[in-house]
Amino acid sequence: MNAMILAAGRGERLKPITNKIPKCLVEVKGTSLLERHLRMLSRSGARRVVINLGWLGEKIVEVAGNGEKFNIEIVYSDESDKILETGGGITKALPLLGDEPFWVINGDIYTDFELPMNSLKTGMLGHLMLVPKPVYKSNGDFSLNKGRVIVSHIPKFTFGGIALYDPQIFSDKTVSRFSIVPTINALSQNKKLSGFLYDGMWEDVGTPERLGSLNQTNC
Repeated sequence: MNAMILAAGRGERLKPITNKIPKCLVEVKGTSLLERHLRMLSRSGARRVVINLGWLGEKIVEVAGNGEKFNIEIVYSDESDKILETGGGITKALPLLGDEPFWVINGDIYTDFELPMNSLKTGMLGHLMLVPKPVYKSNGDFSLNKGRVIVSHIPKFTFGGIALYDPQIFSDKTVSRFSIVPTINALSQNKKLSGFLYDGMWEDVGTPERLGSLNQTNC
């Protein structure tokens, strides 16, 4: 199974740290988020990992290379001319990801989750990792009902930035700048989206304060 790490963003919320490095290269306990993701994917049995490049992408290539040191193949989808957001970035990378379902991981999350190399359930086109709503978020994103991700009036959980997608989700999309959020919402409304709750270590490393807190914990 193949996977993609979303790493092209500017990391505005992490300034001034991201003035000099891409957000996926910030370190927790001496190891970058990117290296943690790559080692986890290698342990999980991923064959190929696509990383999209935007802001300071050359620094990502310096760290990850061709993947040999992680025992996986790494290829790159270049967005240095125009960053395409999540949906556009995945759509551009489709030729590199193949025809089978693939995992997508946000480059700026920290987690001890171990990725299962499993398939989508029959009739499903996507599978999301949800996490308990962090205290700094006023609202959740989704709820769960018998393993299916639903949009509810009072959503209990937050999308954890890890998902398994069938490539046909993007078959009608063009390479342009767009978020994947409307697509995820449509899958949920059409009952094509399954999910699970992960209550282990997880953090959106979105601000210098959260990064500092992580580096002070025993994670």
